[in-house]
Amino acid sequence: MSAPPEALLVADSIGKRFGEHKVLSAATLAAHRGVVTALVGRNGSGKSTLLRIMSGLMAPDYGILRVRGRVYTRTRLSRMAREGLFLLPADRCTLSRTLTLRQHLDTMRRRFALPAADEVVEELKIAHLLDRYVGTYSGGERRRAELALALARAPEVLLADEPFLGITPADTELFIDAFRALARRGTAVVLTGHEVPFILAVADRVTWITAGTTRPLGDPEAARRDFQFRRDYLGTGAA
Repeated sequence: MSAPPEALLVADSIGKRFGEHKVLSAATLAAHRGVVTALVGRNGSGKSTLLRIMSGLMAPDYGILRVRGRVYTRTRLSRMAREGLFLLPADRCTLSRTLTLRQHLDTMRRRFALPAADEVVEELKIAHLLDRYVGTYSGGERRRAELALALARAPEVLLADEPFLGITPADTELFIDAFRALARRGTAVVLTGHEVPFILAVADRVTWITAGTTRPLGDPEAARRDFQFRRDYLGTGAA
C-alpha cells in the first residue's frame, strides 16, 4: 500500500469571530502534496476566512497551523510565501494596474531565480496580454494573468479562492487543466467555489464547510453520494 500524500499545510480546529458573529468554530483543512482539495459551502460559511487564515493573511482566534509538521498559532503572509505558498484571493487584485504582465513575470523570475515562463504563457493562452497594462484587462484576463504568476512560481501550496467566479467557459477549462497540471507536479491545491460541476471535475477530495466547522466527504463521487450534502448543499434530496 502506498503512503498517503504529505500534508504540507494543515489548519486544525480553527475558530474565528467577527464581533458577535462566529464564522468558524472548529474548522480543519489540510493541503496535501499533489492533491486538489475543494472547500465548498454556502455564502458566509467561512471558506474565504479559512483560506485567509491558512495563508497567514488573517490570525485565528484559536486553533493551530501546521506547516510541514511545524506548529504555529499564527503566522504572516510573507512567511507563508517563503514557505512556498501562493494565495489567489477572490476579493482583490494581486497585480499592479500600472505594470504589464511581462514586467510582473520578469520581476518574479529575478526575485525567485525562476526559469522563463514561456510554457505558462502558452498554456494559458496569454501571449497577447504580456505587454498590456493590467489596468486594461477584463475580469477574466486578470484572473488568467494572476494564475500565470502562480504557475510560474511553481508553489508548494496554492490556495485559490473562487477561481471560477466570473470567467468564461473557455477560461474555466484552462483553469481546470492548470490546477490538474500543478497537482501532477506535486503542488498541494486548495480551491473554493460554488460552481459545483467544475469544482467536482477538478477535485480529488471534497470538504464541506457548514455551521462553522468542516466535514471531509472523500472524493467527488463519495461527496455526490452523501445524503446530507446532497440535501443541504446540492439541493438534490435523495435523488
